[in-house]
Amino acid sequence: MRKSATFASIAALGFAVAGCTQGINPTDTDRAIIGAAVGATAAHVGDREESDYYKAAAAGAAAGALCDDVRLCQ
Repeated sequence: MRKSATFASIAALGFAVAGCTQGINPTDTDRAIIGAAVGATAAHVGDREESDYYKAAAAGAAAGALCDDVRLCQ
């Protein structure tokens, strides 16, 4: 249970800042790529199964692409 909570907190933090890049004016695609990388890395570090890597990468990509739409990273 503790491992799941640790993974969830790392993933949430990573997704929150995944698309936040300053000084390079990233596009939605750039933020999605960064978010996918953060999500997959968080799943790998969290010692998840391989199928979870793809789920975390997809969630990270969505978070990265949409973070500017919800005024999270500007």
